[in-house]
Amino acid sequence: MKTLSKEIAGWGRYPVQRCELERPERHAELTARSASVIARGQGRSYGDAALNEGGRIVLTERINRFAAFDTTQGIISAEAGVTLAELLAVSVPRGWFPSVTPGTQYVSLGGCIAADVHGKNHHHDGAFSRSVREFELVSADGKRLRCSPRENADAFWATVGGMGLTGIVGDVEMQLRSIDSAYINARHTAAKDLEQAFRFLQDAEHDARYTVAWIDLTSRGAALGRSVVMAGDHAAADALPRRLRTAPLLLKPRGVRDVPFDMPGWLLNPLTIRAFNALYYRVAGRKRAPFVTDYQTFFYPLDALGNWNRLYGRRGFLQYQCVVPTVTALAALQQLLEALAASGHPAFLGVLKRLGEEGAGQLSFPMAGYTLAMDLPMTGPALLKLLEELDAIVLRHGGRVYLAKDARLAAPSFRAMYPRLEAWWPIKQALDPDGVFSSSLSRRLSIGGVA
Repeated sequence: MKTLSKEIAGWGRYPVQRCELERPERHAELTARSASVIARGQGRSYGDAALNEGGRIVLTERINRFAAFDTTQGIISAEAGVTLAELLAVSVPRGWFPSVTPGTQYVSLGGCIAADVHGKNHHHDGAFSRSVREFELVSADGKRLRCSPRENADAFWATVGGMGLTGIVGDVEMQLRSIDSAYINARHTAAKDLEQAFRFLQDAEHDARYTVAWIDLTSRGAALGRSVVMAGDHAAADALPRRLRTAPLLLKPRGVRDVPFDMPGWLLNPLTIRAFNALYYRVAGRKRAPFVTDYQTFFYPLDALGNWNRLYGRRGFLQYQCVVPTVTALAALQQLLEALAASGHPAFLGVLKRLGEEGAGQLSFPMAGYTLAMDLPMTGPALLKLLEELDAIVLRHGGRVYLAKDARLAAPSFRAMYPRLEAWWPIKQALDPDGVFSSSLSRRLSIGGVA
C-alpha cells in the first residue's frame, strides 16, 4: 500500500506536523503495519490526537460502507469511517436519529468512539458509548476482536475515550433514537450573567433533552458570563406547522458557504469579537417564544460554513474545553472567565453545557458537572501561558481537559486530571504490548510510544 509524506494538522490547524499517510480502500486492509501508527477519520479533533509526527497515520475515510440497518429496531451496522453526515442521510428519512451527537456531523463513527463524544443531551443520555452495542477492534498483531460491554469488556471501555491508542476500530453496531420528524422544538432564554445561566441550566422549566448555553466570553463585570440558553426536543410530526407535515422526515439540502481562503490575522480581534458577541446576545436572546427549526440548524450550525477554521488565519486556533465537578462549578467557571478577561486575549466562541454521570471509559472526558469550551486564536507563547493558568484552576477544582480538543496539556497535569489512567494502562499494554498505537498526543502525555 502506498504512503504519502505530508504536513497535516487537526481542525485547529495547530500544530502542523509531517506524517506518513496511508489510505486503505477496503475494510480487510486495516492493519497497523508500522512501528508507530494511529487511525484518523475526518481530522476533526482539534489538536494532535490524530497526528503522528515521524510515524504513520491510517486514514479511514474510504472504510465507510453500511452493512445492515434494522429499521424496526433502529440498530445500524457500518464501517468505522462512516460519518455522522452519511448516517443521518440514511437514518433520518426512516425515522431514526443518533442517540448522541457532537456539534458537527463531519466526524467518523470510529472517531466518535475514540473520543467518546458527548452532546447537548449528556445530562440525560450520557456519552456516545452508551449507544454503541459493539465494535471490531483491529489489534497491532492483526487480530480482530469483537468488543462490547459484555464481550471483551475491558477492551471496549479502554477503547472508548482511548484516543485510538488501543487499536483501530473497524466497524460499529449502534442503537439509534426513534424520531417523528426532522425538526426540533426549540426555545431560547437570555441569562444576564453566569449565575443566572447556571440556574437556567439546572431548572427543569428551562431544560429539555438537548440543552446548551452560548456564552459571551467578552462580557465583563456584572455581566460576566452572560449567555443564551438554548433548549430543544425532537418535534412530533402532527405538531409541526402545516407546510412541514406532508414530509416531516425530509429536509431540503442545506447550502454550504465555503471560507475560500485564510482570513487575515487582524480580522478576529477584541473589538470585532466583542461587537459580534453583543449583536448575537441581542438577536438570539430575543427568541423567547418556542420555535421550530430543522435538526441541521439546531445541532450543526457551524457546518453551514465550510472550512470555518480558516477564519482564524494561518496560525490557527486552540479550543480549550474543560469540565469541572458540579459542587464547585460556578466558582471554577467564574475564575476561568475572570482569568480570560484579565489576559485580554480574544475569545470568539464559548459554549457551556451541563454533563451527567461519569461513564465507564477510563479516559472518557465527561463527569457530572459543567463543561466550558472556548475558541482562542493562536497568538504564540502568551496564549500557551494563559492556558497553563486555566489548567491550574481546573486542577484545583478537580476537573479535566478534553483530549479531543487538546494541543498542549502537560503530562503531569493530564495524570492528575485522569486518575483512572492507572486502570487503563494495563489494558493498553495487554492489547498493544509493543506500543505500536501511538500519536503525537500520546507521546506528549507520556501514555504511548517512544517520547
